[in-house]
Amino acid sequence: MTGKTRDVKRAETAQRILEAAQEEFALRGFEGATIRSIADRAGVHASLVMQHYGSKASLFTIAVQLPDDDQQAASDHLFDVLDVRMGELPPETRALVRSMLTVPEAEASMRDFLGERVDNLKGSFEGEDAELRAAMAVSSILGLTIARHFLKLRAFENIPRESLANAANAWIAALSHEPRTEP
Repeated sequence: MTGKTRDVKRAETAQRILEAAQEEFALRGFEGATIRSIADRAGVHASLVMQHYGSKASLFTIAVQLPDDDQQAASDHLFDVLDVRMGELPPETRALVRSMLTVPEAEASMRDFLGERVDNLKGSFEGEDAELRAAMAVSSILGLTIARHFLKLRAFENIPRESLANAANAWIAALSHEPRTEP
């Protein structure tokens, strides 16, 4: 009986680390996840995470990529983001959003982050206007986040989180699918 080759073991370890990172980033966000927590979840030493992926930022970039041409994965991802944005925002997100219009570094950071989100989503959407629809979805979620958490728009005060999420999911679902054109 032949054992696994070194390359196969290495690929399996890299995959375990990636899956652990996806879970940690989903649970704790970029700031809250640590190389050590990812390594613990994957059952490896923290140095292996660095060997395979180089840095937390590099691992994050790979972990959050959506599969190309997978509208269901894109829709699911958007619904997950909306669910997070309906709840209490983590302190680092609050600080970044609050500062993005007055601090040039925060503005650049937010622009880069949102640009990455648009690029990630457009690969999962079909159609010539995929980038436009991705930009609309990302911008809409940002607007909802600002209106709900910072402006504290009264219209959101007495609406249960589930109702708000259901309504938001409807328009996000519409943006994630290529519009039908009438002949």
